[in-house]
Amino acid sequence: MAALQHRASLGKRRSESVEKRRSRDEEKEAFDTTVTVSTTDTADEDEALRLVGKERAAQFSEEYYRKLRNKLDLLIIPLCAAVYFTQFLDKTSLNYASIMGFPITGQQYNLVSLAFYLGFLFWEFPTVYISQKLRVAKYLGANIIVWGIVLMCHAAASSFGAFFALRFLLGMCESCVAPILILIISMFYRKNEQATRVSWFYVMNGLTQIFGGFIAYGVSFDDGRLLAPYKIIYLLLGGLAIVVGVCVVLWLPDSPVHARLLTKEERIAALERVRDDQSGTENKKLKKEQVIEALTDIRTWLIALTTMLTSIPNGALSNFSNIIIKSFGYTTKQTLILATPGGAVASVTTLLCGWYSDKKNERMIPIVLCLIPTIIGSALLIGLNNSGNKGALLFSSYLIGTFGSALSAVYAYNASNTSGHTKKNTINAITLTTFSIGNIIGTEIFQPKDAPGYIPGKIAIMVLLTVQLFVSFLLRWINLRLNAKKRALLEEERVRRGWTDADMQKERERHAFLDLTDKQNIFFVYTA
Repeated sequence: MAALQHRASLGKRRSESVEKRRSRDEEKEAFDTTVTVSTTDTADEDEALRLVGKERAAQFSEEYYRKLRNKLDLLIIPLCAAVYFTQFLDKTSLNYASIMGFPITGQQYNLVSLAFYLGFLFWEFPTVYISQKLRVAKYLGANIIVWGIVLMCHAAASSFGAFFALRFLLGMCESCVAPILILIISMFYRKNEQATRVSWFYVMNGLTQIFGGFIAYGVSFDDGRLLAPYKIIYLLLGGLAIVVGVCVVLWLPDSPVHARLLTKEERIAALERVRDDQSGTENKKLKKEQVIEALTDIRTWLIALTTMLTSIPNGALSNFSNIIIKSFGYTTKQTLILATPGGAVASVTTLLCGWYSDKKNERMIPIVLCLIPTIIGSALLIGLNNSGNKGALLFSSYLIGTFGSALSAVYAYNASNTSGHTKKNTINAITLTTFSIGNIIGTEIFQPKDAPGYIPGKIAIMVLLTVQLFVSFLLRWINLRLNAKKRALLEEERVRRGWTDADMQKERERHAFLDLTDKQNIFFVYTA
């Protein structure tokens, strides 16, 4: 009788154990449903799962990760920097040509300047979604080679129509650069490393002002008997772009999965290193629901507004800064040299903002810090107009250079605050589309009738950047609020499911490479 009771007791316990396991399985299925994950369709998941499992299987020391990060820094960052250096130099080549015998002047010059951003705007969304279907680094390299050829063709053009068409094509080719570089940084680096790495390639904007200024200064001594000085500039810069494009095709990795210059162990480590950030790497499938989420996320449009407000001044100053300095009473050669310290100011500001952004885990505060000097500089240029005080006017023009770092912080914001490959691409495309629209508007705020002081344009810059201060604080508040909501929801899930810390970590690992959006993934943490 006792034996029968013992067997019955064992059977009851086995039954309860089966029921508990079944209950846990049902809970897992329910949780998977709430985050809209399909575990059967691998096309819905991240490319990373071709190398690593849904749960962490390989363990690497922090020392190993540090050495790998240093290797990535030597492999990825110089190429990204070379691309951005080439792009900004090529984009602003018109600024140098404008005071070196360029045959287009007045309102037609404004329209030629605008053509670049029209091409950029026209091709931004197509180029981003085409790149999602292809190997991103190879696609980027091919575009750089083509734009090098287009830039060299500027030396053969002589009419307004030809220059307009070439600038339009140049904008089309260069529209893929920032989205792809942001994507590559987000694939290979942790969130607390991304702003610094973005600043390391974005700093090229400032350095090109120095480099381009000295090159233009040297070319300006040519007597123009063989070629006009502006034509020499276009041939030199176009050739440089082609060389950089070839290097990108050969050596820039498309993703950790396809990084052929890393060993298989290093590729796995590169993926495991960024797993806890929950940002994923890439997915070739274009997901309609992620496009919709990007379009209905209020933060998307606030970032678009941020980009617009900082791009209008960029469109104006990238093409008119030399003209403004020359209006202080300097010669062409003096202007080319005196414009270079502005590039140094922009470079230092970019590096400091990137460092501060990662150190303090902030994205919006650095934008505020870099806008304030520009607002002050604009006010000084307005107040000192016609004063004849060349030194004060020149100093004010250097102060204005700090605002360019804002776009670097926006790039880092997108890399750190968006998950889901299609959503990332959509938000990056919207960001760069508004960048283009802002620059188009910017080319028109300095009108020939307002020369040489361009007071209305300077007032516009001051007002726009002041508005941007408030937008930055609003975005920061929204992200902090979203993080608080996620923490509360995650705590509810932990209590309801009885998860231990180990269970939480396993769930976090499972969600890292499922190509979930930041809203779908309960473990995703936003950076303010």
